[in-house]
Amino acid sequence: MIPPPNPLFPDRMLRQLGRTEGDVDTLRVLVRDQDTRRLILLRAVLDAAEAAPTTVCPPRALDRLHQDWALLETSERADRAAVRTVLLHPFTGPWAQRCLRGLSGSTPGIELGADMDHLSALAAAAAIRAGVAFTTRLTAHDGLLSLPTLGALRTASGPADIAFSEGELTVFETGGRPLITVHTQQDGTACSADPRWLPVLALPAVLPGTGPVPMDDVDPYRAGGGGLRRHGLSAATHIDDHERKAWAESWAGMEPLLRIGGEHRLTEAAVLLRCLVPLGPPPGSGPLGDGVAHCSGTRREAFGAVLSSKPATAAYFASTLVHELQHTKLAALGSLVPLHHEDATPRHFAPWRSDPRPFDGLLQGAYSHIALADYWQRFALGAQRVTHRDLAWAEHARCREQVGAVLPVLAGSAALTREGRVLVDEMITLYHRLDDCPPPTGHLARAEAYVATAKVIWQQRNGSRRQ
Repeated sequence: MIPPPNPLFPDRMLRQLGRTEGDVDTLRVLVRDQDTRRLILLRAVLDAAEAAPTTVCPPRALDRLHQDWALLETSERADRAAVRTVLLHPFTGPWAQRCLRGLSGSTPGIELGADMDHLSALAAAAAIRAGVAFTTRLTAHDGLLSLPTLGALRTASGPADIAFSEGELTVFETGGRPLITVHTQQDGTACSADPRWLPVLALPAVLPGTGPVPMDDVDPYRAGGGGLRRHGLSAATHIDDHERKAWAESWAGMEPLLRIGGEHRLTEAAVLLRCLVPLGPPPGSGPLGDGVAHCSGTRREAFGAVLSSKPATAAYFASTLVHELQHTKLAALGSLVPLHHEDATPRHFAPWRSDPRPFDGLLQGAYSHIALADYWQRFALGAQRVTHRDLAWAEHARCREQVGAVLPVLAGSAALTREGRVLVDEMITLYHRLDDCPPPTGHLARAEAYVATAKVIWQQRNGSRRQ
């Protein structure tokens, strides 16, 4: 018997996503589910703290947590949307998960002090955004006093008193003298003439009527505890004024190039992208980077964040968003409806990786690469200059051949759920639709040779583990 359609996510929406598309309504279903999960996670932190033994969460820490929670509730009554900007910021997720692990004792060695202090910073940032006057004491760690979504102050580690009223935030020195004043702006940013204040840069909205995109290079939870290099990514970095200008210029040129991929590419960026995190040059690219090498990624626990080194061109900036937002979409869909029941054993060949991939990683990679193949084909067909067209065809051909090498594995899996089968079938439909405008013969031959060589090398390294 074929299972009935899932009422939470109808087939119409699944088919859209299978084609790596998705209208506003479809994407907002994913967003609402992720936001609900985040709010439940935050409540779980409070419940876990109240249930934790005093050796884990001492009475003083619990009292402070209740004070912070009360400030959050007061701020939400004043401006719910402003508070949700902070609570649903991507890196509130990794922070909350780390707190839960520490409070439950499931991960020995987690020091909860800085994590619990961060709730005070979250509550303060929410109150600032909501325009609620308050005074409180925060704690700086590693030389930064963080106010999530707003910025951070370079200062000595340790406690610092702050006060906020009528758009003006004051940080005081020990002894009560004002150290720095920060002013909030209509666009949600916070600025100061003092160079010790490191604001979160606000990039212009992707589409009119949507909010600006923060470039967050100061949040203490943006880097995932140093795990980026395990995934081939460079470390999160703080960018200076010159680098901020370069990012802003690249972003300004990205929108028309993203539009070449279709209106759905702009829609997914406007609905899903909540912040960018700048990374340093890719590992192995030299101390200054080589201008071409690039790395990017997403984190499942940080919905809406894209981590990226600076792309070499605006076209690669656009393709980076296309690539990474597919991971965001598919991870959110997989949280809402199961797509398969395969295990997590790394055994599969993926032409874009040198190591064996688990089935879910194979699905994620194929999904993002078929979106790239579609994007670069549209780019090639719309490009005016021959050099741009040749580059786009080369990227398209490579991505298309890579996907073609793994689609039979995905399609042949007996562990796909009904929803997973619909998704993969639509991916196959898109793959064959790409044949309507094939790349020039030379690009196709080079792409075929590239994938064939990658498979030989992979088999030499991993032949005993492949299936």
